[in-house]
Amino acid sequence: MKSIICENYKIFIGENILRNVQLDSYKKICLLTDKNQKNNILDYFLKEIKSEFDIIEIESSEINKNISSALNIWNFLSQNNYNKNSLLINLGGGVICDVGGFCASTFKRGIDFLNIPTTLLSMVDASIGGKNGINFLGFKNQIGTFKNPISVYIDTNFLNTLETNQWLSGYVEIVKSALIYDSDFWTLLSSKFYKDHNINEIIFKSLNIKKEIVEKDPFDKGQRKILNFGHTIGHAIESFYLNKKKKITHGKAIAMGIIMELKYSRARKKNEIIKYIKSIYNEIEEVDINHLIKYLKHDKKNQDSLINFSILKEIGKCDFNNYINIYDL
Repeated sequence: MKSIICENYKIFIGENILRNVQLDSYKKICLLTDKNQKNNILDYFLKEIKSEFDIIEIESSEINKNISSALNIWNFLSQNNYNKNSLLINLGGGVICDVGGFCASTFKRGIDFLNIPTTLLSMVDASIGGKNGINFLGFKNQIGTFKNPISVYIDTNFLNTLETNQWLSGYVEIVKSALIYDSDFWTLLSSKFYKDHNINEIIFKSLNIKKEIVEKDPFDKGQRKILNFGHTIGHAIESFYLNKKKKITHGKAIAMGIIMELKYSRARKKNEIIKYIKSIYNEIEEVDINHLIKYLKHDKKNQDSLINFSILKEIGKCDFNNYINIYDL
């Protein structure tokens, strides 16, 4: 088992590590998980952790990452007498970690929560960094908090349950971390097909990159904004698809976002980047920017009609606070 020591919590990574979770100091523990979670995931968790839990199950799709889900969780915690000395465990993907962290950080002005991510996306992105939140009025991550979990347990056994589209949703975040911060890591990633990598190695590397960036700027005022590379347009694409019959995965939306945002970059190797991304995320079709204006206007980083982009300077280096008038996109 490997560990990464963050400023006020630890991340543990490895196989069969859930038996190391320490819960003895909590009298009441609630488990938040996905209603559609594969049974073997919950069975594995309950087998490894010998404690008593209440269990809340929610639909963990982006369309259900909303205030209604939060109200249901708060109601359950309140009706079952949870208090400041209780714990919420988030067992699931990115939506579970986002919603669970948001509910825990606001209930009773904040109770402890622990993240156990079960998808590659939640392992390398949603479960760490302290950002928690929900969508609102059809726009991504409009309401949220900053609060870190007490710890994160990344049991890579869960990766054996994933389908290809779930792998790709997480892998794009690993690619992004290399592009914005570590050219050597990009060289490693781009030298192989995504399935051919040592997954524990690249998860560990990607997490360390995010940890370094977040600790320099925990509240997203400066350098942490480089983590938004590909996400300004990518989140607009996700919002665009939220209420449509045709759905889009996070991975594909962010892959599109990276490609579209590279139009504003002068990076010498941007065509190499686009070629690699398109080789993995098949049949990428850019969304007409005019369809995205409505959603870009609600981006949290904006100043008036200026959209705030993080733009790749070169592989391994990214600039933040690049403002482009929405009418010039």
